[in-house]
Amino acid sequence: MTNGPVTIAYPMAGDSLGGSHHSLRGLLEGLDPAQYKPVIILENPTGRLAEHFAAFEQCADPAPPQESFAVGRDFSLSNFASTFSGMGRRAALLRQMDARIVHSNDGRTHATWAFAAKRAGCKLLWHHRADPYAKGLRYLAPWVADQVVAVSRFSLSGMRPGKVATNAQVVFSPFDIDVRADRDAMRQQLLAELGAAQNTIICGYFGSFIDRKRPLEFINAVAEMRKMQDRPVIGVMFGETTYPELETAMRARMTDPDVAGSAHMMGYRSPGVDWIAAVDLLLVTAVSEPLGRTLVEAMLVETPVIATDSGGNPEAILEGLGKLVVPDNANAMATTALETLSDSNATAAMTARARESAKARFSEATHVAKISQIYRNLSA
Repeated sequence: MTNGPVTIAYPMAGDSLGGSHHSLRGLLEGLDPAQYKPVIILENPTGRLAEHFAAFEQCADPAPPQESFAVGRDFSLSNFASTFSGMGRRAALLRQMDARIVHSNDGRTHATWAFAAKRAGCKLLWHHRADPYAKGLRYLAPWVADQVVAVSRFSLSGMRPGKVATNAQVVFSPFDIDVRADRDAMRQQLLAELGAAQNTIICGYFGSFIDRKRPLEFINAVAEMRKMQDRPVIGVMFGETTYPELETAMRARMTDPDVAGSAHMMGYRSPGVDWIAAVDLLLVTAVSEPLGRTLVEAMLVETPVIATDSGGNPEAILEGLGKLVVPDNANAMATTALETLSDSNATAAMTARARESAKARFSEATHVAKISQIYRNLSA
């Protein structure tokens, strides 16, 4: 071991860019380089994740899978067994780079790197960003993790009792709380792109198209809003396709006579927060979501949030900071959305409170301080 900065390995699975990667980059940018040396380990050393983390040292996974495990898919026993074939090569890489800590950030990297970390003599920080029913959290983490961190109380709630569970912590993901966006200018830009009238109500969906986020329910909620009043309503869906079969179902739903023209797929755009500022409402239809980044980003740019009363949503949208509705009920979401827009003064006061609350609870400085303390404990 050297006496210099502690080397921390951050393995990355696949090459899809998501909220966890934005959170992690915020952490890495805030770490003290005199104390910590982050190294990103990539399955695809020339892809989008390599570009996203270009400011940090990188190396290639010495045992990349022939086909990366899919985001959101159940991780089967055979998937798990397949990770053992590369364990020795990954452990050798960790020893070669003199890593002291392995910080894994999703189910695929937990499974792929947990035993390699143990074999190399590293401490394992298991950062749980998924739902509480994940098998890895319940059955693997208690045996192999040295520390578990979760993004919400909901996300942590399924962990089985044990020593590691006793030390598990909730650390909210980091956000740039000083973010600014010109809501009026962005709205005009979006209206122009859509060719929509000035009085159009624009509802936003942001995130990957996976069943848990309920993209079909978003389309249904927008369609319900159109039926309830005379103003034009458009739903804009910013994100990427994870499951082609779900995109096919979305496009089929968009062609229904009652829905046609109500929703538009806008693709992935960055920075997403600018487009969150462009919409009149953020509709979060997700169920059992650990803690969605878009809710907090919307709060920071004062976009009203209507979210399901499910998962970690109530931990972000506290009383008076947005509206919570029953899950999987398009009519309830549509009704609440229109009620919110009907009282502009009350909504402005609500979004101002939401911004101040988000700034107090979700700062990058707070996140970096808490994770840095965990690193100090693990490397002591």
